Amino acid sequence: MSRTNLNRFDRIVSILIQLQSRRIVKAQELADRFEVSLRTIYRDIRSLETSGVPVISEAGVGYSIMEGYRLPPIMFTREEASSFVAAEKLVQQFTDKTLGGYHNSAMFKIKSVLSSREKDWVSNLESQIHIGPVQDIFNNIPDALEILFESIAEKKQVFLKYLSVQSDDFSERMVEPVGLFYQNNFWYVMGYCHLRNDYRQFRTDRMHKIRRTNIDNTLVHGTLDDYFPKDDDCHKTKIRILVGQDVARRIRSSRKYYGFVSEEIKNDQVEMTFMTRDLDEGFPRWYLMFGDYAKIIEPERLKKRVKEILARTREALD
Repeated sequence: MSRTNLNRFDRIVSILIQLQSRRIVKAQELADRFEVSLRTIYRDIRSLETSGVPVISEAGVGYSIMEGYRLPPIMFTREEASSFVAAEKLVQQFTDKTLGGYHNSAMFKIKSVLSSREKDWVSNLESQIHIGPVQDIFNNIPDALEILFESIAEKKQVFLKYLSVQSDDFSERMVEPVGLFYQNNFWYVMGYCHLRNDYRQFRTDRMHKIRRTNIDNTLVHGTLDDYFPKDDDCHKTKIRILVGQDVARRIRSSRKYYGFVSEEIKNDQVEMTFMTRDLDEGFPRWYLMFGDYAKIIEPERLKKRVKEILARTREALD
């Protein structure tokens, strides 16, 4: 079999797998994934139909496979099997206990269809990869993610007992979850809060109780991206700081959370430019982590805010 035919065979098999994994798949999605033309995708779909796969085509909608049709599991490559190990280690640390249990069950099923060589490959990797423990991001609620996933999929409200950062008292809220996102080492829920009559973000480690309900959502929500502030809609302040090259290397992984734009080497130092919306809390407190090895070039407002925080710190120590 020629290399061209082999690549086409692999692509057609991958298309079949994707069709089995989704209810509707658009031709453009397939073309983008495999970096081929729509004409090529149409030809590959016809090949599947000719081979007896019951592909249903809906104009303007996409492709689907007739309900009930399934092929036996297809063997995974060694590289794909390796990705399972990384995923398993991450799930163990960054999801709740219940969801982690479901993932372990799924992993047993995945491993059951691996060839002997791939099973040995996975086994050798599992014992040699370790991800250290992280802080409690679910406040000892074992099924927080499971409940949230379920409520998002079924469009149901959840009950929360929540402690916000601005309050010393718990509040009880009915929330319509829109989506989940992981940022700055925490899981957040974006949802419509009936207590505030507005969309809010809720951090999972501040949830002290979460409960399913059978109450349908009252609103039709957009995608998660619709509720994040757009860069064009938010006023940002330009910040320039000067740090040593050693410090620059140490903060490289965290700077992206504070609006990092660019850097320029200047002798033995690095000038960093940021565009940030949070000049009062987030950025100045992050800056203080390495401030004794850095210098603020602009703006003056940032210098003033850092001095205020330092002054309050000194008062607290007296």
